[in-house]
Amino acid sequence: MKQLTLVVTCTDRKAAVPETELQARQLPAGPVKERATLWSERINSAAHTHSLAELYRGDHWTQARRLSEATAQAGFKADLWVASAGLGLQPVSASAPSYAATFSTRHADSVATTAEDGALWWSQLQEGTGRATLQELGKASPILLVLSETYAKAMEAELRALADVASEALLFGGVEVAGIQRVPADAGLRRILGGTLTSLNVRMAASWLQHCQDGQLTSTATSDSWNKWAATESRPEQHNRRPMTDEQVIAFIRKQTSSHPGISRTRLLRLLRDGGQACEQSRFATLYIKTMGKQ
Repeated sequence: MKQLTLVVTCTDRKAAVPETELQARQLPAGPVKERATLWSERINSAAHTHSLAELYRGDHWTQARRLSEATAQAGFKADLWVASAGLGLQPVSASAPSYAATFSTRHADSVATTAEDGALWWSQLQEGTGRATLQELGKASPILLVLSETYAKAMEAELRALADVASEALLFGGVEVAGIQRVPADAGLRRILGGTLTSLNVRMAASWLQHCQDGQLTSTATSDSWNKWAATESRPEQHNRRPMTDEQVIAFIRKQTSSHPGISRTRLLRLLRDGGQACEQSRFATLYIKTMGKQ
């Protein structure tokens, strides 16, 4: 069975609340390289660690775990890796402390305010904590990546290097990189694939694997089969939602968590939107953390 390397982004939801010093918001001001070096030292010296497979939570991570099953059904042996703004590139078998760090610039634990600083942080983080580079993984086997645009921009130098060496490289979401076949996110497929927008790219990747022909990840036959299916099933989403103030979102979170103890943040956002109200995902995450005091 041919190996296929999977690379997915991490999630901000964790199984445990991170220690104060492992929240990016607590880093002192200063040059990106110095902050990234200090962060790596804190990660490497943390006393309590968790298996990455069990550390992450949420719809995106649930689907990422299931992606390995879809890989096996397509005739590949899955090797799952996680791209993290707090850890660099890590195999899912690794262990790490709970942490709060992201490339999303509007988040309280953002590690960078610009794309340039995000790229610099990633480079420095990889030196301090990363277990491999994308080009190293791409040399070993075909590679399938599921990345948000924000994370792909931070990792763009490695993506370009990957394109130079990979026999097959397929990217869901992300950004255009010459030499890597890309499948942009298509919200119109959410009707047929289900789930939240957070997990859409992972669900699209799993669907792609169902269309693989003769064990080829990026062959013309595979691409044509999936594109034909997607064109048939995609339906534009139409929303007429009412924007909300921060105070209204916080009041909604408090009311719903009181009525439904244990409800997930993903489910809360879905309830809000299903009620005809609007709140951007990263903004909702920040307000949820502010209200609930946890990831």
